[in-house]
Amino acid sequence: MAQRTVLFVLFDGMQSLDVTGPLEVFAGAEQHTPGTYRIRTASLDGAPVRTSSGLTLVPDETLGQADAPHTLLVPGGQGTRRPDARLTDWLREHGPRAERLVSVCTGAIRLAEAGLLDGRRVTTHWAYSDKLARDHPAVEVDPDPIYVRDGQVSTSAGVTSGIDLALALVEEDLGRDTALAIARHLVVFLRRPGNQAQFSAQLAAQTARREPLREVQHWITEHPAGDLSVETLAARARLSPRHFARAFQTETGMTPGRYVDRVRLEHARRLLEDTSDGIEEIARASGYGTPEGMRRAFVKALGTAPSEYRRRFHPTPAH
Repeated sequence: MAQRTVLFVLFDGMQSLDVTGPLEVFAGAEQHTPGTYRIRTASLDGAPVRTSSGLTLVPDETLGQADAPHTLLVPGGQGTRRPDARLTDWLREHGPRAERLVSVCTGAIRLAEAGLLDGRRVTTHWAYSDKLARDHPAVEVDPDPIYVRDGQVSTSAGVTSGIDLALALVEEDLGRDTALAIARHLVVFLRRPGNQAQFSAQLAAQTARREPLREVQHWITEHPAGDLSVETLAARARLSPRHFARAFQTETGMTPGRYVDRVRLEHARRLLEDTSDGIEEIARASGYGTPEGMRRAFVKALGTAPSEYRRRFHPTPAH
C-alpha cells in the first residue's frame, strides 16, 4: 500500500481544532497501520503561526518546499476573513495537483477564493454559508450537512465535523475496522453521516418575537406526536392559518411545516440514540404514525434508515 502524504496548510488566525482534530485521526491511522500516512504541516514562509485561540503552531516546512500531497487540508478560522493573495495563489496552483482537496469550516472560503470549488456542492460553517454562496455564485453551497464529498473535493462544517470527515477518509483508505479503532481511541462516533444536520431544530430556527408564536414553538417541541397541522397551530396562536403561516416564517426563518419536520426528526433521533424502544413505538411517539413514514423522513433528511442510524449511534452495552 502506497504511503499517502497529508499536508495541513497553516496560517495566522486559523482555528486550532480544525487542524489538530483531523491530524489526530490521520496520526492514529499511521500508528495503527504504519506506513500509510505521512503527515506534514506547512505555512507560507515556514514561520510559526498563531491560532485564533492564541496557540502557536510550528510548521514542518514552507509551502514552497512541500511536495504535492495526496490529501491537502485547509482549515478555517478568523484568519480566512483576511485573504492573503500569496496563499490564494499557492492554492490555485497546487490545489488541483492533490488527489484529495479538503477544507474544514471556513477553509472552504479559502478554496473558493482560489477558484477550486466552482461547480462543486460544498458546505461550511452554518454562520458563513450565506456569505460563501453570495461571494461565489458558481459554488453550490448546502448549509445543512456536517460534511459534503463531491469528487476529489471534501468540505466540512467545522470543528468536530472535521474529525467526522477525516474518519470517513480513513475508512475509505484503510477500511472500517481501522477507522473504528481510531474512533474508539478518540472516544468519538464512527461516524456521523455526512448529511446529518449541523444543528437542532431549535437552533436552526430563530425564536419568534411574539409570545403566541413562541408558545407554539414550545408546543411543537413538547408534543411531536400531536396534531401539528397549520390549522391547529394557528388556532393555538389565535391567528388565521394564512396569517399564522406568514408570521411564523417571518419571525423564525422557516415555514411551520419545515419546523415540525425538524422537531419530529430530532425527537426520533434522540429516542433511537437514548432508548431501546422499538421502531414502531418511536415512529408513533415522534408523529410519523408508521415506521415507513419515519423511514422516508430519515432517508430524505439523513440518507440513512432509522435502523442503520440506531446501529451507528445507540451505545452498545459492555459485556
